[in-house]
Amino acid sequence: MQASHELPEQARTKVLYTQGDLDDFASELEQVSNGLPQRINANPEDVERGLSQLVLTLIELLRQLMERQALRRIEAGSLSDDEIEQLGQTFLKLEEKMQQLKQTFDLTDEDLNINLGPLGNLL
Repeated sequence: MQASHELPEQARTKVLYTQGDLDDFASELEQVSNGLPQRINANPEDVERGLSQLVLTLIELLRQLMERQALRRIEAGSLSDDEIEQLGQTFLKLEEKMQQLKQTFDLTDEDLNINLGPLGNLL
């Protein structure tokens, strides 16, 4: 009878990973950690800027997705001329507001293109 802390023979002989798998994982983990700050900056001004950067990045991502969808609908002919005009005005106003907010928080377009490490840039 085997002790409760011992594994059955089948579990002990089964290979769950190889050395190469661990090396690949360690390499990917190192790449991700190189892209992350080593310490958290608790400066309140930096926190506000970082939060505004994140929020504006999400808004920009959604704006680009909505714009692409609008273009698909225009190309498909599913929008009237008035709807197309309204969409154009909406996107212009959103762009103006984004420019104001970027200026307020001292951000550039490059600041909104967050690096996702091995996945590349967001935008």
